[in-house]
Amino acid sequence: MNMLIYLIPIALFLGGLGLFAFLWSLKSGQYEDLDGAAWRVLSDKDDKPDA
Repeated sequence: MNMLIYLIPIALFLGGLGLFAFLWSLKSGQYEDLDGAAWRVLSDKDDKPDA
């Protein structure tokens, strides 16, 4: 039972850290273009310079 004194604050901290990371990713635009990467994989366009 004494272990709960340590585990509950650790769990709350890790949950808050995960929430902060999720909100940061929303603010930085990580979810703006969800279909773009899928279409870039299928395109035949070569992005490498001709050298």
